[in-house]
Amino acid sequence: MTEALPSKTFSMVYLRDVLRVLVARDFKVRYKRSVLGVGWSLLVPLAQLAVLYVVFKQMLRLNIPNYTSFLLAGILPWTWFHASLMSSSTTIVENRELVKQVGFPVGILPAVSVLSHLVHFLLALPILAGFLLADGFRPSFSLIALPLVILLQFLFTVSLAYILATLQVTFRDTNYLLGIFLFLFFYLTPVFWDGSNISGPLGSIFRLNPFAALLNAYRGILMHGQWPDARPMLTLCLIGLVILAVGSMTFARARNRFVEEL
Repeated sequence: MTEALPSKTFSMVYLRDVLRVLVARDFKVRYKRSVLGVGWSLLVPLAQLAVLYVVFKQMLRLNIPNYTSFLLAGILPWTWFHASLMSSSTTIVENRELVKQVGFPVGILPAVSVLSHLVHFLLALPILAGFLLADGFRPSFSLIALPLVILLQFLFTVSLAYILATLQVTFRDTNYLLGIFLFLFFYLTPVFWDGSNISGPLGSIFRLNPFAALLNAYRGILMHGQWPDARPMLTLCLIGLVILAVGSMTFARARNRFVEEL
């Protein structure tokens, strides 16, 4: 027992260092020879904000108060989710040299993709804060719950990342199918529209969307000073843990075949 603890501690420190190095490497590779560098991660959601604002506020005129803050509070979590899944699905295939190295902890690669895009998300939060202040919103004690919602989204996203990364190794169409699914899922998720007034059968279907619960939590905290509703958050946490258990088991079983498939 006395020798196991130092060994376990060393293993955790090693994984932490590898994770930090790989996330830093992802940033360097992604923005190598780029003039704006990480600024591109901020311009993309802002460009999307501008287009959706013009379409749904100036042209179709959705009656949603403080639409700029409402929209950006949906775009930023969605961008993190979308980009994480798209990149994590190919992380094993694109890092075949690392996968083939003996002793390399392959299991951290999907998490690296999600963490890398989490950094982009965090860098964009000050911009969202600026829009919120401009719209008259002020910080409240509910901000204490924001890291918990971010952690919950990380759990949900990384659990899906393990399944997608495993599937992509064997079925190379996974990434293309994922792109189509996320494109459709974007319009079924209240990123640019408000689902609070939906009732009846459609409302029941809407409440099955786990990402809708996350967006409601973000907007409730940032725009209304409300604590997240515990029931959907606990449900999403349980769903994430179940998917993570299934995904990690599937990933672990398939890991020995990765070298052969690559």
